[in-house]
Amino acid sequence: MESIAFEGEKGKGFSGRMRRFFSRFQIGGILRECNAYKERGVPALTVLAYLFSLAFKGRSLYLDTLLKKAPGFGKDTAYRFRNSVKINWLRFVTTLSYRVYHTAIKPLTNETREGAFIIDDSVFERARSKCVELLARVYDHAGNRYTLGFRMLTLGWSDGATFLPINFCLLSTENAKNRKVEAKTYDKRSYAAEIRELSQTKATEVVLRLLDLALHAGYKARYVLFDRWFSSPKMILALKKMELETVAMVKKSSKIFYEYQGKWMSATSIYTQCKKRRGRSKYLLSVTVGVGRQECLPAKLVFVRNRNKRSEYLVLICTDISLSEEEIIRLYGKRWDIEVFFKTCKSLLKLEDECRSLSYDAMCAQAAIVFTRYLFLAVEIREEKDLRSAGPLFCLVSEELPDITFTEAMEKLQLFLQKLFSGLTGALSDIPGFFASLLAELPPVVANFLDFSAFRNASQTLLCSLPE
Repeated sequence: MESIAFEGEKGKGFSGRMRRFFSRFQIGGILRECNAYKERGVPALTVLAYLFSLAFKGRSLYLDTLLKKAPGFGKDTAYRFRNSVKINWLRFVTTLSYRVYHTAIKPLTNETREGAFIIDDSVFERARSKCVELLARVYDHAGNRYTLGFRMLTLGWSDGATFLPINFCLLSTENAKNRKVEAKTYDKRSYAAEIRELSQTKATEVVLRLLDLALHAGYKARYVLFDRWFSSPKMILALKKMELETVAMVKKSSKIFYEYQGKWMSATSIYTQCKKRRGRSKYLLSVTVGVGRQECLPAKLVFVRNRNKRSEYLVLICTDISLSEEEIIRLYGKRWDIEVFFKTCKSLLKLEDECRSLSYDAMCAQAAIVFTRYLFLAVEIREEKDLRSAGPLFCLVSEELPDITFTEAMEKLQLFLQKLFSGLTGALSDIPGFFASLLAELPPVVANFLDFSAFRNASQTLLCSLPE
């Protein structure tokens, strides 16, 4: 099997696998559709291919320029490409993601299998910056602290085996007091003005915009999965108007009420007043409630036990009341895929470390390039594991990759509880285990190329030096 290799010092020996990925999904044509044209003789596809490969070579644009191993164009060409205000990176990621879904993933997925949209955000940190355009003071839920940067709101799709990022928006803040630097002024009809306005819009409104773009691109899914930060009644009703069902976690807030037995009660009050299931039940309680005071949409609340701490529990909501409690928990377990996606982008694909530009357009370009790298890995992993990708004969005789099981969904919920109450995500002790589990999931040809033994040994040495 062909390995990922880089021969030649001017970038012309682009990996065979990566070259096929660019050709198979016609990335050059997508760039032209998104207003990416060459300005001074170097094709936009050449620049994108070089920037795409940097993470896999373990080098940077600065280091390649210093060692005179850069391709046949100057570093200013790459900077102009990233800083361009004309390239529609939101459309680029959406179009490429749909082509990957339609060409590589959909033929390997049974029509009766439920795919789902997944929504979440993660901090795009620029803590040491002061002059970055639209830089804002944002709250990091994982680290339980405030920092400077952006909220990278991401919409993805998953069938339980493969996660595909669809589109994104780097959110600043709608509160001008929390913005350190204001946006530059452009013609309101231009794409540059549009994305800057979108970055200062409320997150729930941006979610609806991203979903609308995904549906118009051709994606089809019945359910939308998201965390408690987005699970307001207004959001649930808006998704229902788009003919999308909600499976989400509910805030245990005293300010959010549901109609239950003729009374408006909070989720905590419902849990307190109702009789819980005894024994080793998979869930504690399940009730049907109404969401929204005007329309009163029927929904099902499922209370899930925390096995490590019996006083804690999670509350899930589903607007499809025909689903069983076990199916709701299993379906919500797919949401964990986007957490793995964020971790991979930051730890391996150099989301935050590779681009230190002060331009908002450059950071959008960086996020789009990282999403393209992840799509490449997603295709390689899926086709390495799924034998039906080998040809029509295997497609007829091989079974589909199994969907996420109920037990796996419970384990993912347990991981979320540990992250929520113990803060294990930021602990140094998680780093060696994360790299070991990630490399175990990758195809052998990719795992052999990505050697993180030095980083893993350094992290273990650091752990040993810390006081108990």
